[in-house]
Amino acid sequence: MMVGVLDRWRQSIDRACAQLSSVDDEPARLRPKPDQWCIKELIGHLIDSAVNNHRRFVLTQLQDELVFPGYDQDEWVRVQKYRDAPWPQLVEAWAAANRRLIEVVRVADAKELERPRAKHNLSELAYKDPPTDRAPTLAWFIEDYVDHLDHHLGQIRALVPSRAHRRPA
Repeated sequence: MMVGVLDRWRQSIDRACAQLSSVDDEPARLRPKPDQWCIKELIGHLIDSAVNNHRRFVLTQLQDELVFPGYDQDEWVRVQKYRDAPWPQLVEAWAAANRRLIEVVRVADAKELERPRAKHNLSELAYKDPPTDRAPTLAWFIEDYVDHLDHHLGQIRALVPSRAHRRPA
């Protein structure tokens, strides 16, 4: 199961990097609406998500539960001023954080990935609702992370400007 998730995750990163490398800085900072994140802020949010989940994925292997503090994603994006950050640096940081996180998961003990964790607060943290018919596992939480990543990459694809406003490849 994890092999398929890791393959999908790698492919998502590779496809996104290829697409995002041709986006110019200015269009990446344009918000679709005043209350919505621009492409740079969406990538910033995905950096924050990778950083927070890196810690969670490691800690879960060392404890019997899936209970972690959350974070105020809007405030993290605001405070870090992703909209004003250099675009290539954001793409590179996002890709590197995810590639490292893939390695954390790849080397994780299979028993730890599949061990049920009855105590959790995933209804507050996860992208999807946790299962109700069984205790969630770290493997479930990792797949949820990849689903969250793919959701936001879809939002970014929808915001990428037409070829006329992109850097030549």
